Amino acid sequence: MSLFRSANLVTRFSSRNQLVQKCMATRMVHSETQQSSESAGSGNREYPKFPGAKAAFINKPTVSLPQSVKPIPIYRVMKSDGGVEEPEQDPNLSRETVQKMFRDMVLLNTLDKILYESQRQGRISFYMTNYGEEASHIGSAAALSPDDWVFGQYREAGVLVWRGFTISDFVNQCYGNREDEGKGRQMPVHYGSKNLNFVTISSPLGTQIPQAVGAAYAFKLQPDNNRCVITYFGEGAASEGDAHAAFNFAATLDCPVILFCRNNGFAISTPASEQYRGDGIAGRASGYGIAALRVDGTDVFAVYNATKVAREYALKHNKPIVLEAMAYRVSHHSTSDDSTAYRPAEEVEVWNTIEYPIAKLKAYMKRRQWFDEKEEANNLKAVRQQVLAQINQSEKIPKPDWREVFQDVYHEMPAHLKEQLKQMEEHVEQFKQHYPVDDFKN
Repeated sequence: MSLFRSANLVTRFSSRNQLVQKCMATRMVHSETQQSSESAGSGNREYPKFPGAKAAFINKPTVSLPQSVKPIPIYRVMKSDGGVEEPEQDPNLSRETVQKMFRDMVLLNTLDKILYESQRQGRISFYMTNYGEEASHIGSAAALSPDDWVFGQYREAGVLVWRGFTISDFVNQCYGNREDEGKGRQMPVHYGSKNLNFVTISSPLGTQIPQAVGAAYAFKLQPDNNRCVITYFGEGAASEGDAHAAFNFAATLDCPVILFCRNNGFAISTPASEQYRGDGIAGRASGYGIAALRVDGTDVFAVYNATKVAREYALKHNKPIVLEAMAYRVSHHSTSDDSTAYRPAEEVEVWNTIEYPIAKLKAYMKRRQWFDEKEEANNLKAVRQQVLAQINQSEKIPKPDWREVFQDVYHEMPAHLKEQLKQMEEHVEQFKQHYPVDDFKN
């Protein structure tokens, strides 16, 4: 070994020793300060110096049981009969705002009924309804700023309704015609809107959660940021690895994101009792060092209040928060599911009547003398006619030009895609009698 290398190694080793000694001295000072500040109440208990956890030493091995941790309580404002338990918790929204909440839920409900039947008639390929979760959508959307970004899963159509996504927007997307903003490339109910700050839905479970955390981190880095991000996901999706990665990144990077879990009790056919053993999803938050709040997801005012609190917390502290909305998925998971195979009809009926979000808000409006039966019946009739008329129109609109499937991946189409497009054009021309080319835009 050369003299130069030997001297270099000695220097590096000496510097490393000095660094270690400095760190140890710092830890000792910190430990002594901590011990002296807490010795009065702890009997001069020694505190560990481990960087991985902050806790006291004990003298007996003690198993921490999940039963020893109290479940996170569920916040609510309205009872099943529409009565407000604590008057100061009533957000005291204007009659116009409450009526919009009600009518947006009715619109969502009507869209669901008609588009579900459209799938059953073979007019669209797939559909997912939102029955029982309307309050989670509308209540949270109303509490957000229109500038806040939304990363949805696939059962948050009410958020789009609140933000102004039109009946034609919904129907054109489900029919995949040339008026669809997504150019017919997505499955039905995979909505998206750049104008409404709603990131396009994708089918794989949980992928939107880390994406939302990344967007929130980007917002945080901007000067004078006043936007947060909300991401919606089900309790089943919370079992995905992406959820863990997202929670951990959100916590360690201090991201202003609302992690909104729609706990509707079922991950397709898997009930929550088989999905996890802990205290739901909000119960996991403390393990990541994240704040948490749990709310009655069938109570639109409770969701509204809770989301406002969550948003204020996220922006004020630049930190994430888990907001878990407890509800019940009244509908089948999708048109590919038959929930009667794994749950009794009597159970569903309770949530479809007594605990139904629309019924609760209607009862509240009646108490306030804000509900006009005739007026709302006329509104329902008008909405139904609009949806049916739009379906009749949308299914006549041609599909997008099939060549567009090659576009929008790259800013400039690379040579290999140009070659594939050329081959496809030749193939379709040769066998056009086997393809419904007349259904597509020329």
